[in-house]
Amino acid sequence: MSKKTPQIRFKGFTDDWEERKLSDVANHRGGTAIEKYFDKDGVYKVISIGSYGLNSQYVDQNIRAISNEVTDGRVVNSGELTMVLNDKTANGTIIGRTLLVEQDNEYVINQRTEIISPQKNFDSNFAYTILNGPFREKVKRIVQGGTQIYVNYPAVSNLNLELPKIEEQQKIGQFFKQLDHTIALHQRKLDLLKEQKKGFLQKMFPKNGAKVPELRFAGFTDDWEERKLGELMDITSVKRIHQSDWTNNGIRFLRARDIVSAAKGEEPSDYLYISEEKYEEYSKLSGKVQIGDLLVTGVGTIGVPMLVVHTDPLYFKDGNIIWFKNKSSMDGNFFYYSFIGMKIQKYIRDVAGIGTVGTYTIDSGKKTPISLPNIEEQQKIGTFFKQLDDTIALHQRKLNLLTEQKKGFLQKMFVS
Repeated sequence: MSKKTPQIRFKGFTDDWEERKLSDVANHRGGTAIEKYFDKDGVYKVISIGSYGLNSQYVDQNIRAISNEVTDGRVVNSGELTMVLNDKTANGTIIGRTLLVEQDNEYVINQRTEIISPQKNFDSNFAYTILNGPFREKVKRIVQGGTQIYVNYPAVSNLNLELPKIEEQQKIGQFFKQLDHTIALHQRKLDLLKEQKKGFLQKMFPKNGAKVPELRFAGFTDDWEERKLGELMDITSVKRIHQSDWTNNGIRFLRARDIVSAAKGEEPSDYLYISEEKYEEYSKLSGKVQIGDLLVTGVGTIGVPMLVVHTDPLYFKDGNIIWFKNKSSMDGNFFYYSFIGMKIQKYIRDVAGIGTVGTYTIDSGKKTPISLPNIEEQQKIGTFFKQLDDTIALHQRKLNLLTEQKKGFLQKMFVS
């Protein structure tokens, strides 16, 4: 047997790790079809395929109940794990994904899963971490199938994994359990903030037909005014830039998909630019975007806005992006959050057409309805949502950092 050590270890552990087969350190029980046992008053919960999308040790609660007629072999006990063997979505994204069950006699499995029962020399928390980490990469390499991706458990159980002594396993398992709890906590906080934002967007802007919103800041009582955006500002695009004019540096050139990526907090897969000379030449004809202007996607994922918040020059793809030249017609942040609210987004969906590719055009942009309070209330609302988005972004960065830290620890605290 080969012996190795990881890059990072807890103090006091120096022994080499040993290579073992999964079948050497864990027993197993297979699942079977359990649909006939479905019972809304049943005593067991099903570990469904959807449960494996979670990045935590807790199984999905949105599951169906099973009657107590189910045989013991399908019941998962505390400290046992379940592994998905068959991904019927055909993309294989959850193949080999493992869950750790921490309650006795509450869960059962279906025919596409396997119960893995660690022996006394294989810590459950450690098993959960290694089976979802380094070991799962090995499982992915032995998948089979076309329309459905699957693995056979005998082949899985024959794969090797490197193990330290049980005391070190327990230290590592507990470390990752606590890290997973912290990640789950930040994820719940992030999800709650996003839900709160969704609720505020519904209540702090008037619904169709209403003259005032449900929720307002103190001191504001006047009705909001109904206008069309074309009555308030110029709505246009820019002179066309040809693909032959794209460069690898210079002035940033935006496509619709770049705005969609920014809205998701993601980096574009590739950045595009045009030369400063071309930018100056074309801007003399089209003008230059200003702080407070809104750029909105007109093709693909339509109606996604980007607020211009800095003076850095940029250019964009004509036809794919609609330019709302705000020119201080309204508070920029208020304009942006009005655009992602229900009223304007519903209008965009209604005018996009029923073809295979919906579009949001300059003409539709001019007819887009907006409800406007006075400028002071606009500023209050815009600042409120901007601060909320900043808080969401902060929690997202913390979550991303924790996720990256976990990835690094998985690489350095296990033998590859």
